[in-house]
Amino acid sequence: MLCIGESLNVISTKIGKAFKERDPKPIQEEALFQKEKGMDYIDINMGPAKKDGVELMPWIVQTVQEVVSDVPLALDTGNIDAIEAALKVIKPVPDGPAHIVNSIMVRPERYERMIPIVAEHNVDFVALMWGPEGLPRDENERAALCVELVYTANEAGIENERIWIDGIVTPVNIQQPQLISLMEFQKMIPDIAPGAKSTCGLSNISNGPPEHLRPILNQTYMVMLEKCGMVSVISDPRDELLTDIAKGKRQDIVDLIYGMLDGNEPDISSLSSELQRYAKTVNVILGKTLYSDSWLEV
Repeated sequence: MLCIGESLNVISTKIGKAFKERDPKPIQEEALFQKEKGMDYIDINMGPAKKDGVELMPWIVQTVQEVVSDVPLALDTGNIDAIEAALKVIKPVPDGPAHIVNSIMVRPERYERMIPIVAEHNVDFVALMWGPEGLPRDENERAALCVELVYTANEAGIENERIWIDGIVTPVNIQQPQLISLMEFQKMIPDIAPGAKSTCGLSNISNGPPEHLRPILNQTYMVMLEKCGMVSVISDPRDELLTDIAKGKRQDIVDLIYGMLDGNEPDISSLSSELQRYAKTVNVILGKTLYSDSWLEV
């Protein structure tokens, strides 16, 4: 599982201040930290950036690449002009994968402008399954949106291997059925877009639950999505256990979750206290146990 580091983000007080003040030090420290923690990509998220994005995004890219030139970047902003400006200055990773534009929604007013930019600069892009009516209601609506955007990209000369499909993760405490829908959609991708990759904003699942419960939700759902075929996640580089699981260092956790998804319900009392937490969390995500902030204590 590939990890795209999420913490070079304008919503961080420290990073947001550095963006605003054009202070390279915190930005470069964060980029070096993400490289040290094994992130396969570094996501630069500066939000809408309507005011000064065209100047800011290229500056951030150059600031990061001064100290980290061997990790590809994901350019994350709603400002299309800022994306285009950054792609004019970004340096390719020597003998490495392409950079990523994160993301293109399935809305004509967005993709009709952005797809030609991606094609011109020969980079990958995240296809975000957010359509004209917002979040799809189920996996079939996700599939229809996916076909529309992939077809348009193919027509522009962008092959499936350069497309990262994001079906959108929702919070477990308010939109749990959507988590199952995303898993079902994930299984459909090889038929809809053979060769395409996939990713997601993993931390969305735990957006709302108490802070101490966020890691177990993120880690568990990542493995569940991997079982369905997902190849990457946008994740927290500070969650070292999540990265270890993603890199195959905790096969015991993966085996437990895979087994449960195959219908093998474990004897909870036979599991270690750590694995019990994962088993309980799988059942919450699947809707077999009603969500509450105390599900691990039951």
